[in-house]
Parts: sequence; C-alpha cells; structure tokens
Amino acid sequence: MTFISSRDNPRVRRWRELTRDARARRKQHRAMIEGENLISAFLQSGGKVESLMLSKTASGRPELMALAKLGGKSSTVLADAVFRSIVDAEAPAGIAAEIAIPLGAQDLKTANACLLLDAVQDSGNVGTILRSATAFGIRHAVLGKGCADAWSPKVLRAAAGAHFSLQITEDAELVGKIREFSGKIVCTVPRGGVLLSNADLSGRIGWIFGAEGRGVSEALAACASLKISIPMQGGTESLNVAAAAAICFYERSRRAGP
Repeated sequence: MTFISSRDNPRVRRWRELTRDARARRKQHRAMIEGENLISAFLQSGGKVESLMLSKTASGRPELMALAKLGGKSSTVLADAVFRSIVDAEAPAGIAAEIAIPLGAQDLKTANACLLLDAVQDSGNVGTILRSATAFGIRHAVLGKGCADAWSPKVLRAAAGAHFSLQITEDAELVGKIREFSGKIVCTVPRGGVLLSNADLSGRIGWIFGAEGRGVSEALAACASLKISIPMQGGTESLNVAAAAAICFYERSRRAGP
C-alpha cells in the first residue's frame, strides 16, 4: 500500500485533472468515481478499477478497506488534504477509484428502447434521467452535442450507478442515431401534443428530451412520429426535464406490466 502526502505528485495531478477536466477524460478514456455506493455498484457490474485511493482517515475504516480489497488493486492512501484535492464532493467519503470509460459501440437497431438527449446541459438533470432510464429498463442512452459530460462527477453522483447498466454514446449526431434506431420516436412538448395517458406507447420507442428552457430542437422534433404532452395544473409552464422523463418512463413501464 503506497502513501502519498504531496499534492504535486504526478499521479495526484492526473487524478485531479480527470475529476475536473472533461477534455482529459475524453482524451484518456478514464474517469473518477467517488464514494462507497458508486464504487460498489461499479464492482458489482463486473467492472475493474484502474486505481483505488483512500484518504488517510478512511484507511482505518474496515468496510472501506474490505471494499478496496474487492477492487483487486493495491490501494493508494492519500493524506486527507491531498485526497480532498482529487475529488469533487464537498464532504468526501474517503474512497475513490479511477476507471476506464467503456468504448463499446451500441447496436441501436436491436434496442428495445433508447434515450436521446438534446443539449441537456444541467449535470443533475442528465444524471437523474440516466438513473430513471435504468430503473425502467432502458439500456441505451445517446447524448447529443451540448449535453453535460456523462462521466463528470456530478452526473455520476446523480445517476447513482446507472452508468454501469447502460451503453452510453456522447457527442452524437442525433438525427443519424434516430435513423439507426428506426423505431417509434417520441418527444415531449409543453402543450398541443397527445396527452400521455392517451398516447400509443407500444413497440420500440426512442425518447427525445431537450434542453432546459428551449426544449427539443425543431430539427429533432420533426423526426418524432409522436409528440406527447403531460397535463399539468396550477398554471405551471413546464416540468423539469428529468421529472418529465421519469413520468414518461413510468407510464410506458406501467402499461407493459411486470
């Protein structure tokens, strides 16, 4: 077990860069995951960590030491201040891991369902939508240009392990991906669409959700064979995109049955 006490250590600088810089993550195809729950979910999915780090304080906790052993790598213990410098959480749990970002290509032609995000910039919304998609059986997610980085710490936390059950493509040209999927394409509109309760949600569905405020772009909306609206009361202008996605996924799942 190695101990590092300097923030200027090359490995520490690299881990800090992976946490803070989306370009570094894309270039190196690596990401940082933080916390006991997220690392447990990754290992349970069959993932193998590249490096595993503990804070000096956390290295005395038996449950974290046991989790570190499951990772199959020799752990690196960092001085508490050094550990805080490589993670994003304000109150870090004391354990983090470097992982490889999956590069496997998606076969959308055979997917039962697909999620397509159009310039959804809020990290919390992207992560929450990925979490809801996984909860309701969607296994393919395509993020178009302008979306928050799927492997950023904030998206990873909001998704709560959903990444490890999904095939994720980023920075995609969505019109081409819609053609590749070749199923029913559904998007939500604030008003004027078919009410969700009346909509035909049978068959293979590709769900498009758009940016906060702007919604789905006109070019992508034109690709949709079905536009749906969620009825609202009390003068509400629109729903948060993550809330709208969860409602849609639930309605489809409810109809499909157990």
